[in-house]
Amino acid sequence: MFDVRVQLGAVLRIAADDRFRPADGPVTVWVTGVRLVSNRPECDEWVWVEGFKLDATGRRGPQTQILVRAALLPAGVAER
Repeated sequence: MFDVRVQLGAVLRIAADDRFRPADGPVTVWVTGVRLVSNRPECDEWVWVEGFKLDATGRRGPQTQILVRAALLPAGVAER
């Protein structure tokens, strides 16, 4: 099992190669939710990232859900 902790409100820049079926290439997402994908084998770890796409100026675009490699997401967030 893997440990993924992503803060809500984080901004992730996701390369096309780190996405499952990247239709529109690389994307920047303002994270509003994260869901683990539990029905995949451990060697193929993916996570649903939910949020809003951001354009080059940082303006919020459409809401999206993107399936990304778990290894891409930051593990370990400072505890409060």
